[in-house]
Amino acid sequence: MSTGTEVNAAAERAAAGLTAAGFPKMPARALMALVSSEDGSLTAAELAEKLGVSAAAVSGAVRYLQTVGYVQRVSQPGSRRDLYALHDDEWYIASMRNSPIYQSLAALTDAIAEALPAGSAAGSRVAEMGRFYRFLDAKMPAILDDWEHERDSRSQEVLTEGALP
Repeated sequence: MSTGTEVNAAAERAAAGLTAAGFPKMPARALMALVSSEDGSLTAAELAEKLGVSAAAVSGAVRYLQTVGYVQRVSQPGSRRDLYALHDDEWYIASMRNSPIYQSLAALTDAIAEALPAGSAAGSRVAEMGRFYRFLDAKMPAILDDWEHERDSRSQEVLTEGALP
């Protein structure tokens, strides 16, 4: 069984990986703190304590996570403190299904390609980048469908066999 310190260290390593992949640092740390919390939710004060950061840092991080659809603010009856909670287990699927990121990136690269001289090496590179983003956008629904099927199959195996996930 892992200790809280081991869990926090693993969450920080995962956050560093997300950051290396381009995710903003504080939102990555807050997301991994929420993902690794037992209930999938923490107050702003709990996040600040767990991460060793200021309330302002937590505020910016959860605002970002709310904007991209990873977390939601949940009021607690009888308390002035809100919880920041992950959406249900399908948060990542919903975020990718509703994200126009690849379409946006393709449009941005198209604008660069149009500004470059026709037939230039730079124009060819940028045009290929746009095609790649459109390819990802087209394939993402099938990838998410495959993942949902895989996850559901594994969940059924766990229920049937009593195996760990």
